[in-house]
Amino acid sequence: MVRPRFLGNVPTLVALAAVYFAAGKLGLKLAFVNASASAVWPCTGIALAAFLLLGYRVWPAILAGAFLVNLTTAGSVVTSLAIAVGNTLEGLIGCYLVTRFAAGKQAFQRAQDIFKFATFAAVLSPVVGATAGVTSLALAGFASWTNYGSIWSTWWLGDAVGAVVVTPLVLLWWENPRVHWSRRQIAELVLLFLGLFFTGWIVFGGHFEFSVKNYPLEYVCIPFLVWAAFRFGRRKAITATCALAAIATWGTAHGFGPFARDSQNTSLLLLQSFIGVMAVTSMALAAEFTEHKRADEYVRQLAVTDPLTGLANYRRLLDTLDSEIKRYERTGRPFAIVLADLDGLKKINDTHGHLVGTEAICRLANILRIHCRAVDIAGRYGGDEFVLVLPEADSQAAQRVANRIAERLSTDGDEPPVTVSTGIAVYPHDGKTIAELFGAADRALYLKKGSSKKRDFHQFTGQ
Repeated sequence: MVRPRFLGNVPTLVALAAVYFAAGKLGLKLAFVNASASAVWPCTGIALAAFLLLGYRVWPAILAGAFLVNLTTAGSVVTSLAIAVGNTLEGLIGCYLVTRFAAGKQAFQRAQDIFKFATFAAVLSPVVGATAGVTSLALAGFASWTNYGSIWSTWWLGDAVGAVVVTPLVLLWWENPRVHWSRRQIAELVLLFLGLFFTGWIVFGGHFEFSVKNYPLEYVCIPFLVWAAFRFGRRKAITATCALAAIATWGTAHGFGPFARDSQNTSLLLLQSFIGVMAVTSMALAAEFTEHKRADEYVRQLAVTDPLTGLANYRRLLDTLDSEIKRYERTGRPFAIVLADLDGLKKINDTHGHLVGTEAICRLANILRIHCRAVDIAGRYGGDEFVLVLPEADSQAAQRVANRIAERLSTDGDEPPVTVSTGIAVYPHDGKTIAELFGAADRALYLKKGSSKKRDFHQFTGQ
C-alpha cells in the first residue's frame, strides 16, 4: 500500500505550526492597540523563511498556526480564519516576489538583493496581512473603524520588521549551521556580544538613575552592528541585530530607553522602525563588504596565477622561494626545487598544431598539481617549463617526486605521448640565491637532455 505523499510531511507541518503558534502568542503579549495586532510579530519572518526553504506545500502549517493563535487570543472563528488566510497569503505572495525578483533563498548574498527583499517582503506583502486582518476585525466589531489606521499601521510594521529580522536569521543559519571558528575569532565574538549586551543594557535596561528618553543613545549600539557586519559577515550581523532587538524590546515594553513614550504601542513602533532599518543596513554592509573581499581575493589570485594552467605564476614562485629562504634562515631546514621541461613541444606544435601543444602543457600542469603536497607550490616558469617548490625536502625526496611525474606523464595514455626532463637543486647546497638555485636546476636538467645549452637566470630574477 502506497502511503500518501503528504503524510511524510506531517511531522514537519506540525512542528512548523507549533513554532508559529508559540511565536504568535509571544508577539501578542505586546498587543496594546488591539488584542490581535502587535508591533512585534516574528511570525511573518518564520512563515516567509518556511516558504522559501520548504516550498509552498507547507501552507497548511502556517494557516493552522495563525488560526490557533488568533482563536485562543481574541475574536471569533470567522475572524481568526480570515486573519489566518491573510497571514498565509502574505507569506505566499512574499515568497513568490522574493523568489521571482530577489534571488529567493540567496537574497542575502548581495546588497542589491537585500534591498529588493526588504521592498517585497517588508513593504509590499505585509499590506495583504494587515488589510485582511484589520478589515475582518472591523467588520466583525472587534475593532473600531476610527482606529483602523493605527491598528493597520501597527500590524503592517510588526509584519515588516518580522520579515527583515527573522527571515534572514533563519535562512542564513539554515544554509550552513556548522561553524568553524579559530580561537581568535571566538575571543573577538565574545568581546563583540559582551559589548553589545552591555551597551544595550545601558541604553534600554533602565537600571541607571539618569534618564535617556530625550537623548538618541540608541545610536551607541550601531558600532557593534557595523563591527559584526565587517568582521563576521551577514549571519553574525543579523544575529547581533536580533540580540539587540530582544534587549531593546524588553526595555521599551517596560518603559525604558530612548523610545519609551506614554503610549506603549507608540514606543514599540518607534523601536521597530529603528530595528528594521538597522537590520537591513547591517546586512547590506556585510554583503557589500563580503563581495568586495571576494572580488579582492579574485584579483589577488589572478595576479599570482598562470591563466593557462591555473598554477602559480612566476611572480608567486619568486615570492615563495624568497619565503623559503627566510624560513631556512630561521629553522635551518633546506628545501628543493624541481625544474620540469616538456620535451619536444615545438615538434608537437609543428606536427599536431598549437592547440594540441597547449593541451600537452596542461597535461603536465595537472600531473604536477596531483603530485603536490599541501605545502608544495607548483608553478609555470614560462613556456613549457614548470617549477615545483618542495619545502623541507632533500635531493632524494625531490628525485622521487620527479620520477613519479615523468612516469605518470609517459603512461597517461593521452595522445600524442609526451615526456618530461627534470633538474633538481637543493637550497643552500646548490645555490644560496634564487638565481643560483635556478641555474643549478637548469644545468642538471640540460645535463639529462644531453645539451650544453645554458642561460643567464639573472635576467629573469633580477639578481
